[in-house]
Amino acid sequence: MEISSLPAFLDYYGKIRQRTLRVARRIPTDKMEWTYQEGKWTLGDLLRHLAALERHMFAENVQGRPSRYAGCGRDLADGYNEVFAFVDRLHEESLEIFGRLGDEDLQRKCTTPGGAEIRVWKWLRAMVEHEAHHRGQIYLYLAMLGVETPALYGLTSEEVRDRSHP
Repeated sequence: MEISSLPAFLDYYGKIRQRTLRVARRIPTDKMEWTYQEGKWTLGDLLRHLAALERHMFAENVQGRPSRYAGCGRDLADGYNEVFAFVDRLHEESLEIFGRLGDEDLQRKCTTPGGAEIRVWKWLRAMVEHEAHHRGQIYLYLAMLGVETPALYGLTSEEVRDRSHP
């Protein structure tokens, strides 16, 4: 998928973020810093990582600046409400930056932290793929905790099967 219109992309990305937050809001308040194994990221780490990377890497890179990503630890936001406030604040900052781009900016190149030169539209697409990846981890963590999660697109797999024709 090539991104050729910034307004269309921002609308699409807004829907991606809504689906991520829909599942993230299912995290029990006492499980924000839960992980399945010592040394692995917690649910809070995953949310802080999404927020910090969106703002301090992707948004910086599309402006022609180097990444400022410094991690996803509790020092950034500690506590259920604080984590969601951090996610919201950094997302708004990122949207402000993305909103200053014009459609012509999508075709220019930016440099990734790995040193690759990539068109801005491809870097924004990678940002969406990154979010989908970590959203899947949140779904898995919640399943491990026995927390019921929302269907991604409105129907569960079983509901789709039941409504399908043989």
